[in-house]
Amino acid sequence: MDKFRAMALFVATAETGSFSAAGRLYGLSPASVSRHVNELEESLGVTLLHRSTRALGLTESGETYLRDAREILASVKAAETAASAQQDIARGLLRVHSRTMFGVSVLARLQPVFQELHPDLVVDLNLSEQPVRLREDGFDLDFRIAPPEESGLVRRRLFQSRRILVAAPDYLALAPPLQAPADILGHACLVYWLSHEPVYWRFQVGEGVEEYMVPARFVSNNGLVLLEMARAGRGIALLDEYTVAADIASGRLVELLPSTRVTNATFDEGIFVTYVQAPYVPAKLRIYIDFVVAHWGDVCRRGAA
Repeated sequence: MDKFRAMALFVATAETGSFSAAGRLYGLSPASVSRHVNELEESLGVTLLHRSTRALGLTESGETYLRDAREILASVKAAETAASAQQDIARGLLRVHSRTMFGVSVLARLQPVFQELHPDLVVDLNLSEQPVRLREDGFDLDFRIAPPEESGLVRRRLFQSRRILVAAPDYLALAPPLQAPADILGHACLVYWLSHEPVYWRFQVGEGVEEYMVPARFVSNNGLVLLEMARAGRGIALLDEYTVAADIASGRLVELLPSTRVTNATFDEGIFVTYVQAPYVPAKLRIYIDFVVAHWGDVCRRGAA
């Protein structure tokens, strides 16, 4: 029995609450995870988990062992990280999560060049609009639009977000003029929507903020869909500048109210690089972050890698 592996699987099972969830983190079947935990219990001579058809729970011995196991695994991880941090070669697997639009507009366009420079590192890029937990979900790195609230995470701001209103010339040719924020009420709006609550766009006017409930003509939880609808002349979309820079440069889209800041959230959001705090940053993580920090602006300005 590989005791360290069994220990890690036990910790994952305790933290996720199921053999299935732990198995997904390690690419194993629930039965395989259960077998490893059973062997660990046999070797220790104690029961670590209460098992039922509905849930798993820690025994008193399990709670004590979980605390100690976490410390042991963290020490082993720190030792491995300290050793790998001395290398300048990025190798192995790097699991990255990102919001969809930043992942498509920037990270995907950077990947061919990065892969050519670092062929021994496999990047597993996952895109979604849902927040992830770095430790629990098994990611090394997360690109977020807001700073992390969890403790024990390192954050690094790439840039402050600037969202802008855009529409296609074909739409603007037939639509009423948009000269002030209040004019948005007379337009077809393409709205980013993650809940069933009304959506408001907020405009910074002088020292104050004007807020309007958006008259949605179309809604989606994916910025790429909204971008395509805007390109097709179906209305006005509120999108991050880095996602539409190439369309504006080519004349495919037009920026509206360029002197007015606008957002659907807050005015101080941005793209944050987030990873778990550790005594040493692994080489693969450091190299990838440094590459993105150095080149994301070039990709945005060119509109392609």
